[in-house]
Amino acid sequence: MRPEEGDPPVPTGALDGTTHRLPLRVYWEDTDAGGIVYHASYVRWMERGRTEYLRALGLNQWALRASGTRFVVKSLSVQFRRPALFDDSLMICTQCTRLRAASLTLHQRVRRGAETMVEAEVLCAAIDDDDRPLRLPALLRDRFPVAQAGNTAPPE
Repeated sequence: MRPEEGDPPVPTGALDGTTHRLPLRVYWEDTDAGGIVYHASYVRWMERGRTEYLRALGLNQWALRASGTRFVVKSLSVQFRRPALFDDSLMICTQCTRLRAASLTLHQRVRRGAETMVEAEVLCAAIDDDDRPLRLPALLRDRFPVAQAGNTAPPE
C-alpha cells in the first residue's frame, strides 16, 4: 500500500554527507530464543537502510518503477563481526562507494555505538520492465554522492 497524504510520518533516518543513517531497536521478533539477532534480520534491516537512503536522496521508488526503472540486488557479501542482542539500539549506515553505467555498489554497516556488528557490500543493478540491464539516466546518477575510496567508515 502506498503512503497516503496525511499519514503520520515514519522514521526515515538522515543523510549526512555521503552516509545515510537509519536508527532501529532490536525486538524479540528479530532474535532467536537466546535473544541474539537472527542473521536474516540484518539483511532485512539493510534493505530498509537502502530504501530510506534512496528516499533521502529524493528518489521515489514508485515513480522510478512507473518510468521503467527498478533496482535489484545482484550480489550481497555479508561479514558478521559481533552479535547484536535484544533491545540493542543500532544504526544502519549506507553509502554509495561505486557508480557504474547500470549499477551501483553500496557499503552498509550495522553499528551499536562505535562497534560494527555486521558489514556488507551490495551490488544493485538497474533493470527495465523486461528485467534487462538498464543504463542509469544522468538525472538519477547525479543524485548519488559517492564516498571517496578508503572513506567508507561513517563519521562518529
